[in-house]
Amino acid sequence: MIDYKELEKLLPLKLSIDFLKRNKICPISLKDGTLRVALSSFEGLKAAKSLGVELNLEIEPVITDEKEILNAISWLYDATTKSTLEEVKLEEDERISLEELSEREDIITSEDSAPIIKLVNSMIFQALKERASDIHIEPYERELRIRYRIDGVLYDRLSLPKKLHSPVISRIKVMSKLDIAEHFIPQDGRIGIKLTDREIDIRVAVIPTQFGERVTLRLLDKKQGLIRLSELGLDEEGERKLRKLISTPYGIILVTGPTGSGKTTTLYAILQELKTPEVNIITIEDPVEYEIEGISQIQVNEKAGLTFASGLRSILRHDPDIIMVGEIRDRETAEIAVQAALTGHLVLSTLHTNDAPSAVTRLVDMGIEPYLVSSSVIGVIAQRLVRRICESCRESYDEDPEMLREMGIDHEAKLYRGRGCPNCLNTGYWGRVALFEQLDFDEELKRELIRTQDASVLRRIAIEKGMRTLKEDGILKALRGITTLSEVIRVAGR
Repeated sequence: MIDYKELEKLLPLKLSIDFLKRNKICPISLKDGTLRVALSSFEGLKAAKSLGVELNLEIEPVITDEKEILNAISWLYDATTKSTLEEVKLEEDERISLEELSEREDIITSEDSAPIIKLVNSMIFQALKERASDIHIEPYERELRIRYRIDGVLYDRLSLPKKLHSPVISRIKVMSKLDIAEHFIPQDGRIGIKLTDREIDIRVAVIPTQFGERVTLRLLDKKQGLIRLSELGLDEEGERKLRKLISTPYGIILVTGPTGSGKTTTLYAILQELKTPEVNIITIEDPVEYEIEGISQIQVNEKAGLTFASGLRSILRHDPDIIMVGEIRDRETAEIAVQAALTGHLVLSTLHTNDAPSAVTRLVDMGIEPYLVSSSVIGVIAQRLVRRICESCRESYDEDPEMLREMGIDHEAKLYRGRGCPNCLNTGYWGRVALFEQLDFDEELKRELIRTQDASVLRRIAIEKGMRTLKEDGILKALRGITTLSEVIRVAGR
């Protein structure tokens, strides 16, 4: 029987609820440097030992019914939430100031005392500390759930009383200059944060749901968002191929992948590499995520009639050398991009396709003639993001031989994973890295595109010519200890 009075004494340990739920274990008491941990399986014992290493405590396993363990974890989750609400304040040495982007007007000061103001500030501050890219504020029938997306995965962080829903949403609307009286249509806004030497841009999106308005906050670090080409995660051969591709003076280069796969980051890295005083670079984006000094960036504004197509057409009248189009969404934009490439401009853009060969067939599907696609597209880069193994707790392990055989990996190969530690919040991962697949269009591929427009045929020819697939790039990164095999399978399949 779990003693909840003893369990309450463990709150100062700041245990990861996600780690406990995932492994179905729960610490139940601490005495004389020994932590008693309730568990119901051998896998739980391994997780308990890992927890002991993290906390520098001896572990005493206690076999307990799984249902009782899950009930204790739920109690601990509720108690942690209550403790957070009672203590919600910014630490003296880590206080941040929030400012409106439009007027640079102070929103909070150290004298702020309103509980809701403190709660929202703390929510944002904690997300930044945990390297979250998004905050999800989700209303349900009896609670307001707060989740953080960290390294591409959502984690529960708070469960608040439903009565806090309205004041929390109203506070965020005030900060982002949205209409607090409107509850039935989507709204979008922005908040700016100054955090010592960092500037954070927060994109606010509000939508109505059956239980009230839901808010998603996208956190964009203006400094960390811009990385160099050499920091993308390419190996020496991959970086050499990409540099050769972008040195071509004209043509279309496409970066492809699903939403959130790092396409914009790659485009910005390429733009920074190409940016010199001798060239004129103009972009049309939706939205402009990061500002690049020395480049003219245009924000799409469909309400005012400024679309990707109209913006691209206007850019061509400003003598550009290099053009970046945030996304080719329709035939009109595709046609203008092709004409720009054929008249001596280097055009960079993105598409949503599963692999590199599918990108060119997508243009054909949009209505662009195959001969125009083959004449204008010079290369396609497909990519996916996988989580990096935490370097603080990385360890080697023996993978299932059947899995190695299925993935085409030598049975003696050494693979790696993260054990889980305080540095990575017990996830075993820290940050993300991209897997790449680069398709360079030579004469044979161009002829084949005109002949068949079949992505599978183009893919087969490209592989025969030495194209490294997303899966192959992932396996190489797994063997080098950069990511795990499970991450590669998650994004690239078996």
